Amino acid sequence: MRTTPAMRLALLLVLAPMLAACGRSVTSSPNDPSNLDKWVVEVKKRPPPALDPLPVMQQFETFEYAAQSLRDPFSNAFSSQSNSTGPRPDPDRRKEPLEEFPLDSLDMVGTIGTGPGQIALVMAPDKVTYRVRPGMYLGQSDGRVTAVAADGITLVELIPDGAGGWMERPASIALVEQ
Repeated sequence: MRTTPAMRLALLLVLAPMLAACGRSVTSSPNDPSNLDKWVVEVKKRPPPALDPLPVMQQFETFEYAAQSLRDPFSNAFSSQSNSTGPRPDPDRRKEPLEEFPLDSLDMVGTIGTGPGQIALVMAPDKVTYRVRPGMYLGQSDGRVTAVAADGITLVELIPDGAGGWMERPASIALVEQ
């Protein structure tokens, strides 16, 4: 590529100020500190800035726990006061297959027979249909079947009363219309 005199002049005008800025001053002697050295010395001579005062620690009032003689809120103190003649689940009774499912997950899908010997057909979440008669148990709250009708099953569940005892609660399963 060939350079023209105009290009050389333009290049000289651009490079000349750059070279002048890079050069060191001729008037400074080796014994004079540079501007940076002067600044560092000046900063070191300044007194350090004052520190903020430490925050005042808040004094808390001490509390002495003096309730050792009171009833422990986490103990089962009501169990000795509960009514021992009320209903209770039988811990020795063998669990039936439908007691592993929640009551609301069971669907009555039909009946077999009529009258007092009527049997309900109940479908569990595992898609198995079971035969249910009065006296059998289903649901997770010790639900005992009291009656089987063409339109549903009635049962009584045993639930804790919150005071260490048990109470009966009526429940039912209606026939699922398809």
